[in-house]
Amino acid sequence: MPELSVIVHGPNVQDHLTGLLDSLVAHPLPGAEVVVAAVGDWARETAERYAADLRVLPLPDGTSDAAARAAGAGLATGRRLHFVHAKDGLPPGSTRTVAERVAELPDTVDVLLMDHLRSTWRTSGLPSPDGPLLARAGRADLPLDDSAPLLRLTPLLGTRVLRTDFWRAHEAQLNTDDEAYDALAALLLADRVACLPLLAYEDRRLRPASLPPPTPEQRYALVERYESLLELTHERPAAHTVLYEVMVRDCLRTFARGGMPEEVAREFFRRASVAAVRLRPEGHRRPAGPEGVRRALLEEGAYRKYRAFQAANRARRTVRSAVRTRGRRLGTRLRDHQYRRALHRPVDTRLAVFAAYWNRGVACNPAAIAAKLAELAPDIHPVWVVTAENAALLPPGTDHVVPGTRRYWEVLATAKYLVNNVNFPNAVVKRPDAVHVQTHHGTPLKRMGLDQMPYPAAAQGLDFQALLERIDKWDYSISSNSHTTRMWERAYPSRYVSLDYGYPRNDVYYTAGADDIRAVRERLGIAPGRRAILYAPTHRDYEAGWTPRLDLAALADRLGEDTVLLVRAHYFYAGTASPLTGLRRSGRLVDVSSYDPVEELCLAADALVTDYSSIMFDYANLDRPIVIHADDWETYRTTRGVYFDLMAEAPGPVARTQEQLTEILTTDAWRDESAAKARAAFRRRFCEYDDGRAAERVVRRVFLGQDEAALPPVLPVEERTPAPNPQEVGSS
Repeated sequence: MPELSVIVHGPNVQDHLTGLLDSLVAHPLPGAEVVVAAVGDWARETAERYAADLRVLPLPDGTSDAAARAAGAGLATGRRLHFVHAKDGLPPGSTRTVAERVAELPDTVDVLLMDHLRSTWRTSGLPSPDGPLLARAGRADLPLDDSAPLLRLTPLLGTRVLRTDFWRAHEAQLNTDDEAYDALAALLLADRVACLPLLAYEDRRLRPASLPPPTPEQRYALVERYESLLELTHERPAAHTVLYEVMVRDCLRTFARGGMPEEVAREFFRRASVAAVRLRPEGHRRPAGPEGVRRALLEEGAYRKYRAFQAANRARRTVRSAVRTRGRRLGTRLRDHQYRRALHRPVDTRLAVFAAYWNRGVACNPAAIAAKLAELAPDIHPVWVVTAENAALLPPGTDHVVPGTRRYWEVLATAKYLVNNVNFPNAVVKRPDAVHVQTHHGTPLKRMGLDQMPYPAAAQGLDFQALLERIDKWDYSISSNSHTTRMWERAYPSRYVSLDYGYPRNDVYYTAGADDIRAVRERLGIAPGRRAILYAPTHRDYEAGWTPRLDLAALADRLGEDTVLLVRAHYFYAGTASPLTGLRRSGRLVDVSSYDPVEELCLAADALVTDYSSIMFDYANLDRPIVIHADDWETYRTTRGVYFDLMAEAPGPVARTQEQLTEILTTDAWRDESAAKARAAFRRRFCEYDDGRAAERVVRRVFLGQDEAALPPVLPVEERTPAPNPQEVGSS
């Protein structure tokens, strides 16, 4: 019995089936079978060309997707089923990755969830919004009620691998003519689910103009879908709340897109209104702002008012577009008025505002400080600044504000403490009794701040006068070593106080234990005994996007079956199409670009390969091997500028070519005596203040007002004990 049955089903729409079958037969797998439920003559003729490598089931033209899936599943013999529509695609190597993952799953797991790409008739290979949700869930299997946010994943049946017995037991509910219903029902009916946060499917959207227009019944079916699904969430409040939110959002979005005849739109709105009221969770509160107005009108069934609201919004958008410059000025005046008025209120000594990486979420040094603050000064209330798109990924219970909102400006105006690892907006006023803490987010190898001025590629778009004005608002600047302190004083000249306490985000490298490391490696799917190498390159100012400077698939092959290559692109490229998508993967090459926090990846890795990224300075705290791949050092040094010669003061062996890197990693050169000696010198210089108590020192000094003499002294490097090596912790 094969572990996996891939069931390709449907007609050969626009000849997409050919490419799909090419990718499947290019690398046949002994643990997987392919069944093609070919609908129509073109699909049958196409599939029969590959008959030596797969099983073909011809079906008459017009066979529905549900009937084709059922027919294909009837022929399947695998323990788990992966349904792939004939119009969609599979990234190269993804079937092998899925097959290896399902072979590890216990029979208690009914559904495996995977990430996907999105393609249309105009674009290809766009990332889905699902990656962060899947990465946060990790690889451990769990009941859905413990991770209800997974119901927000794009409802594609192709991103679910189903246990065959589970499918057969629930086929009537899992195989309808509504794929989104099937995808959501699979989660609600499953006892346990697991995640594979890797790209394993390509959802190809056909041009709407090439498809028949939806009938009124198909429009109304959207509401019926959620009514039926929410019946499955009785006595499951977490799942019910999340699915209710998904329903309302989907209904409003569908209605807003338009395209419905007036009588159909009115009936759709009425049905959505009835469902929104009848199925609303007890105590559920609508969001504030325009979205709250939309939901209130929907629940009231106020069709005419909603249309008027839409018309008003359209008119406002038209006016804003026509007088955009004037609108910006008016908006700025209004914001300034609200902000200035808030600045006259007393400073709230128990309010702290945190932000990281341009409002991406809870991360880096600010996150470590906030965690220690909750422990040592729980009376101080933290509020995080987070963009609207990242707010859904915040830890439960995190108080936050979205940039530009009224409360955002109010908390910035009244908070006693403002903590950031970049900078707050230029418009933020430094109140005399407020405290601004600049935590930074790395040790500088490349030129920073004013030192970028002589380098056009690095200085492009920077307003250095505005930079100086932001620096002048800092009260404290956190540093992890003497080199950093000196460079910050040079690059950011002002009167702030340097806190030579270490980087709080690096505390975990001394406080994490064997159980923590085992848990991270399990989430990443790294088996005990396997070597994990983290490859984390930085960005180049002279490149528009990220192109891997290594043939990662070839490197993974050369490193062998016992090595897992964890690849993390720089965060500047988040949300862009990843060049890792087309790589051939076999579970030994894992894209961890969406995985947060990065400190966990470091804990999981036996070694680090990087180029000029500041991650090397943080990873050195673990006293584990570091290899530098510097194929463009001269170009980087010339275009960006550097503070020291990394080639002469590297933390380990240096490779200038891929062949040299492969040689280092396939011999003992990555961890030999010479590498250890270089690493020791690097640690003494750049891990000077990092000893596991940096966050405590910051909180005690900044928030509790304690004197320097009362703070925990910095432990010398040679007296510290880093977190254990992954090969030492074994399995639990």
